[in-house]
Amino acid sequence: MTAGMNAVPIPFTSGDYAARMARLVDDALEAGLDGVIVTPGPDLVWLTGYRPTAMTERLTMLLVAPHTHPTLLVPILERPDAEAADGATAVGIADWTDGTDPYEAASRLLRPDGRFGISDSAWAMHLLGLQAALPDTRFASLSHSLPMMRALKDDNELGRLAAAGAAADATYAEILKVRFAGRRETDVAADLARLLREFGHEQVDFTVVGSGPNGANPHHEAGDRVIEHGDAVVLDFGGLMHGYGSDTTRTVCVGEPSAEVLEVHEIVRQAQQAAFEAVRPGVTCQEIDRVARAVITEAGYGEQFIHRTGHGIGVTTHEPPYMVEGEERLLQPRMCFSIEPGIYLKGRFGVRIEDIVTVTDDGGARFNNTDHALQIVE
Repeated sequence: MTAGMNAVPIPFTSGDYAARMARLVDDALEAGLDGVIVTPGPDLVWLTGYRPTAMTERLTMLLVAPHTHPTLLVPILERPDAEAADGATAVGIADWTDGTDPYEAASRLLRPDGRFGISDSAWAMHLLGLQAALPDTRFASLSHSLPMMRALKDDNELGRLAAAGAAADATYAEILKVRFAGRRETDVAADLARLLREFGHEQVDFTVVGSGPNGANPHHEAGDRVIEHGDAVVLDFGGLMHGYGSDTTRTVCVGEPSAEVLEVHEIVRQAQQAAFEAVRPGVTCQEIDRVARAVITEAGYGEQFIHRTGHGIGVTTHEPPYMVEGEERLLQPRMCFSIEPGIYLKGRFGVRIEDIVTVTDDGGARFNNTDHALQIVE
């Protein structure tokens, strides 16, 4: 698949899903697990292509374990949808009926004294139900036992991420043409959502528009504040395209920026660039955070950089690996993650710059390539 946003992705095949589950078995064995339980959420989509039509209280789970064929347990009323999933032929499908005990049905699939990884999206009621049915079985969060399960992307996945990044870039290029002054944050957020869809996104996950003092809140949700002349405005937006995520941030200024906004923006730009230049195989994830943080701290704004430098991305916009202090995992080729340092001056303004990058054999490559310079909007 090419990296262009208009390229049609190569469909994932049953063989692709089978290969992912085979890799999962190998990883589980290495981690000392007897198998992996996957409930509805991004892990299940990645492994089978199955996304239940509704997240209900009815137990749905995939069991992947050594020396057994992967089995997807579903409520009988949802069996037709499960059988229609892209990866359905790579799994066996079992079902249970309303009025019967789903945990008893699940217990027949599991080793009664085993240790299983379980996806983080599992409902507590389901985990408690499994524990009651299998009191000698132990469970471990996948984010701790197999955190890198989806981290290394294949060529098809990289192409989808590149296409999503190009669509986000095209969205940014167009949003620079709209009027900001005198309009509400929600108006600009609606423009961002419309443009993401126009450029190919099937799902819009977030459109942060933080103007003036609202920009000092990294996760500000667009509100009714009217954007004013002189405001710095943080634009952070993304979603899913061909099932894979986009996520980019740029900070613009409505009219001529103050000297302070220019200074802070340049510091963040330098921090983002320094962190990108540090990307290469064998570097720890925490080193990317340290490099960005060092630039900002040296400039005197260390206490105003209040979040990690980055997060992984794939079938969801936040997943391992995380670029944060304490994460000593080594970067490997085909890992994909954000680099998004920021400075937030409470009650005044904020600045953040974010690109999605991937680790190459000898460095890194960006999936977002719009200008990092502070852009002036009307």
